[in-house]
Amino acid sequence: MGVRKRQRAEQIKEAKKSLAFAKLNNCPTSPRKMRLVADLVRGQKVEKALAILKFSQKEASRRLEKLLLSAIANWQVKNEDANIEEADLFVKEIRVDGGSMLKRLRPAPQGRAHRIRKRSNHVTLVLGDNNNTQS
Repeated sequence: MGVRKRQRAEQIKEAKKSLAFAKLNNCPTSPRKMRLVADLVRGQKVEKALAILKFSQKEASRRLEKLLLSAIANWQVKNEDANIEEADLFVKEIRVDGGSMLKRLRPAPQGRAHRIRKRSNHVTLVLGDNNNTQS
């Protein structure tokens, strides 16, 4: 049993070596606006995703471009010997979750108040390479 566990752990370790991820927490943009941009790059090759983000007009694309560059740098740190052009990296997973909300009050007619919810989000970006993963 111990040998199988060790072999399985080594297989998982090798599979994780081909993955790299980056996280962006408490980004002051609503999750809905960020998801519009995230959907554009999901599943794309890294070069194409960078081009899409660079030429997109949306403010969220600037933040995602920086996050993607961070994930690429994280992949390079994990794989010093590998060449990034030959690795054929792509955006394997990009997840946008809701973050904390700042709750504010705005004056409304007749002495009432409306609640304003200033939303934020958390983005998780995972890169994979096509050479090693056939799953």
